[in-house]
Amino acid sequence: MRLAVIGATGHCGRQLVVQLLDRGLIPSSGNLQIVGHHGGISEMGLHSLRADLTDAFCDSAPSIEVVIDPECIHADVVVMLAGRTLSTNPTENADRTQLGKDNAELFEQYAKAFSSSSEPPLVIVQSNPVELGVQIFAEALGRHRVIGAGAWSDTLRFRTELARDLDVRRTHVRAWSLGQHGDHLVPCISQIEVSGIPRSHVSSLQSELKRGGSSVDYPSRLQNSRKILVDHLEQNDWQQAEQFLNSCPADLRTGLRPFLTHFTSRGNTTEVMTAHAVTDLVACLAEARPQVIAAQVLLKGEWPNCGENVLGVPVLLGVNGWDQVCKLDLDIDELKALQQATKAISDATLACRRIGDDGDHQNRPLS
Repeated sequence: MRLAVIGATGHCGRQLVVQLLDRGLIPSSGNLQIVGHHGGISEMGLHSLRADLTDAFCDSAPSIEVVIDPECIHADVVVMLAGRTLSTNPTENADRTQLGKDNAELFEQYAKAFSSSSEPPLVIVQSNPVELGVQIFAEALGRHRVIGAGAWSDTLRFRTELARDLDVRRTHVRAWSLGQHGDHLVPCISQIEVSGIPRSHVSSLQSELKRGGSSVDYPSRLQNSRKILVDHLEQNDWQQAEQFLNSCPADLRTGLRPFLTHFTSRGNTTEVMTAHAVTDLVACLAEARPQVIAAQVLLKGEWPNCGENVLGVPVLLGVNGWDQVCKLDLDIDELKALQQATKAISDATLACRRIGDDGDHQNRPLS
């Protein structure tokens, strides 16, 4: 396998390459390109990272190559981790539209470089906004060659929270968090399955979660709960913040825990979990074992009432990309919430791409 990690010297990038090599997903006969930009700390950091990785994995490391020019990326799989991130100051207003505008140019730069290749790579997008990155790369490379990892990390988090409540291992839980990698994520309570415990226990938990509120109201419940966390953080009362978090139901904790981690990690954010989720997806491709995963993909009518938009849905991922959307028997509220998520993603993507050459904001087509 030939794999490239764009943004390899960032927190998530460093975690990812370590996890990939530790799991042996790139054989010694393969090639790993660690990618950054020319000049300054980034370029120097790539060379020091290469030396460190070679020392750590000297008996099993593949060929590791430093790349600073998008045109020099030659890989079967590319992981996009570069770009600006949100501030870790909880009192600052997170402007995802500006974040998207800042990162859109970077996405387009790499997408253009890959599209000119005779063998374009499969692309896993984890840079935010994930949906915008998927849109841009899918337009350039073909939609089945591009997935966003946000829905898989959200799904793993949802399974983790359910496993905590049911006192089982996460591998025993099958559940999905779909929609947007953001406020409009949709933890699908109706689809919770757990092996090794009575079905009545699962049904009881589902009923309890549904009493907490509708899937349609999830974004407002999430935002209100975040405000309470911020109040505690502004008072430097991390323990009260964590106690409040742990008192919330599993579906809310799915969106709240990474928020709390992001704002209490002194800049390191959620890189371990992010890298773990991406490593799972690379493993599907490297080990040639097709698997149903949740991912942001560009749809063309495969999901009810969601049109031709990017959305986090279950897909079958194989060595050549995602093959098909896997339908779920969701309840009415969950379907409505996914329609809301589709509109939120579409509106956000359109806003991020209103960039005029002269500085004025103009509409740019999504496809």
